[in-house]
Amino acid sequence: MVKFLLTAIIIGVIAYVFFKTALNTESGNTGFSTKLKTSYDYIIVGAGSSGSVLASRLSKDPKNDVVLLEAGGSDETSPYIYKPGAVAMLLKSNEDWEYYTLPQEQACQAMEEERSYWPRGRVLGGSNALNWMVHIRGNRHDYDSWSEEGCDGWSYKDVLPYFIKSEDIQIDEFKQSEYRGKRGPLPVTRPNITPMQKLYLGAGKDLGYSLIDCNGEDQIGFSWMQSTIKQGERWSSYRAFIKPHLDRSNLHIMPNTLTTKVIIKDKKAIGVECIRNGRKVRVFARKEVILSAGSVNSPQLLMLSGVGPKEHLNKLGIPVLADLPVGDNLQDHLMIPLVYGINTTGSITLDKLNSIWSVKQYEYFRTGLWSATSGECLAFVYRDFNKKTDAGKSADIQISVNSVHTTTPSMRDSMHFNYQEKVKDQIFTDTEKVETILFLPILLRPKSRGYIRLKSRDPFDYPDIDPNYLEHPDDVHTLIEAIRFVEKMVGTNTLNSVGMDVNYQSPYYKLCSKHQFRSDKFWECYVRHFTLTASHPTSTCRMGDKDDPSAVVDPQLRVKGISGLRVVDASAMRNVPAGNTNAGSIMIGEKAADLILKG
Repeated sequence: MVKFLLTAIIIGVIAYVFFKTALNTESGNTGFSTKLKTSYDYIIVGAGSSGSVLASRLSKDPKNDVVLLEAGGSDETSPYIYKPGAVAMLLKSNEDWEYYTLPQEQACQAMEEERSYWPRGRVLGGSNALNWMVHIRGNRHDYDSWSEEGCDGWSYKDVLPYFIKSEDIQIDEFKQSEYRGKRGPLPVTRPNITPMQKLYLGAGKDLGYSLIDCNGEDQIGFSWMQSTIKQGERWSSYRAFIKPHLDRSNLHIMPNTLTTKVIIKDKKAIGVECIRNGRKVRVFARKEVILSAGSVNSPQLLMLSGVGPKEHLNKLGIPVLADLPVGDNLQDHLMIPLVYGINTTGSITLDKLNSIWSVKQYEYFRTGLWSATSGECLAFVYRDFNKKTDAGKSADIQISVNSVHTTTPSMRDSMHFNYQEKVKDQIFTDTEKVETILFLPILLRPKSRGYIRLKSRDPFDYPDIDPNYLEHPDDVHTLIEAIRFVEKMVGTNTLNSVGMDVNYQSPYYKLCSKHQFRSDKFWECYVRHFTLTASHPTSTCRMGDKDDPSAVVDPQLRVKGISGLRVVDASAMRNVPAGNTNAGSIMIGEKAADLILKG
């Protein structure tokens, strides 16, 4: 036995050395420009999902001089960013802006001060360096509806080539699909780290749903998880699109550079002010300033620069250069945690993660529990559970199934949802040997609308974020239907075979015990207490035609009334798509590059 272990370790070390050598060769030069030039053709603010793509595509032409400014530091300084199984350790870290919403009147009742915690990436890679690496494009109808509402050039037919362009699909059965890309920079794989994954898909089959490619022709049905993971490591858009090209002399990457204002003269953006190395500097754009700072920071920066709601800017004493609904139309996906016990040992626990076997398996081979997240299955369904695709409608509900045991005392400090201490005392008490599985039903098409506003003129003051969660009663009703769908899954023969029971007494349920268990009143109470953000805020710099009073940018992503200024990120989305927003943000970066290069 000892001889076998020694042999395995020696083989592992050799494999590890070869792997790291290959990785270093692939990454190329990792140095950054040490000094900002006075001017560039294009200034891009934010090295996240959209900004990294845009900087890569624009700098491909050596005649374009591009600088990419990022408030955070390198993605290589954290030991957790590249390690998929360590995703929870990135929350509330140095790489996280760590925002909190205003107190919610209708939701988040289990949270401290009724505030939702919003993780946002402050690092090269942006929120794509902190997210759960889920690769979902959304429904074709999402983009068709954008076009129908005045966003010419943004129909599904228009944007599909850009989804394909960015992607390197590494799932064998999808490689011949006309909907998938095979030569793009971003790897998309299908992790499978526990035996539970096939059971979730089996439950979908029991319910009469098809197994589908969630990024293929039809979204309605059950799907294996698809992730931006390759060889057991995270691939953000920064890693995929920028790192191979750090040797381009016309591409300057400037981490640890906080942009505080867009300089606008005679209704034209001519540069930015930023803080770098403890002092304020100005950088000028010969062609364009492009904000890719995300759905919180892009509207904040516009308002600090005099572009925003007139009444709000006047109140703060900021000269109004363009009266636009910046910060309005905030939309976000909500998810609700549901926990069910199993009679097997198929879920991920902290003990399993931290075992010597798991640690060394990942260290040597980049496989095992650390090589992916706990999310293993997705389902997209309509609120009425109709299994036939409605040609004019995207899914109402997404179900994410996570093979992770979450209710033990050891998980208390790993579940970063801003729960009140007394709520934690009730939840993280499960010391039984029964493992659990976490279901996350997600509201895909919220009707509630929120806003972002400046707290002050100080760029270091975090803005006020009010998503107005559950303000619209239909959002509550749809989430209850989403929970009913999870109950249907749990009630299938397949999941019953591993001990799942819809009447399982989760410790989460204690806060709503005054209501009849599993009644609509019970679930409404539960939804209003455990209202979690899916971290998909969009639409705060909304796209629309030139006469649309709700729009901040036109279909070319140009800020209305200000020349030389665009917004290229999820804040420009017309409406939040039906699915995780990272793939859509990458698509926006791809399309924006073409819009700019083609003039």
